[in-house]
Amino acid sequence: MPRTIATNTQVTRDELLEFIRIRHHGILMTTRRDGRPQASPNTIGVDTQGRIVVSTYPERAKAMNVRRNGQVSVCVLSDDFGGPWVQVDGTAEVLDLPDALEPLVEYFRCISGEHPDWDEYRQAMADQGKSLIRVTIDRWGPIATGGFPARLAD
Repeated sequence: MPRTIATNTQVTRDELLEFIRIRHHGILMTTRRDGRPQASPNTIGVDTQGRIVVSTYPERAKAMNVRRNGQVSVCVLSDDFGGPWVQVDGTAEVLDLPDALEPLVEYFRCISGEHPDWDEYRQAMADQGKSLIRVTIDRWGPIATGGFPARLAD
């Protein structure tokens, strides 16, 4: 059986956004107060400004960590765990209600499309007290796949 060879593909910002837009699984990595990393799996999207967006609650560790230190990383995963992935580094901000309401609508749209009742969605977000994390992308690594180093190819 031939071995799968690992790949690392450098991409432009536009190619990166194209890659991320169709993937909605990400690990958001923030920094705890003691300097250690805090990671959480999230459903992610890309807004119209090219920022990675994550819905959250204001009391979650990720939101509190971002408020303290906006330097974050996001590991964007494919639906297939063995599929291509990329690490993105950026500067994050937390939006709380009422400022988060319309960006939460955009978050839903970029992941799921149109909602059958936007008034109902907005009310649910308000009732739940939701927040939104927006990550402005500063840099990114190559789009990578796992596997053996090329020197071990059959």
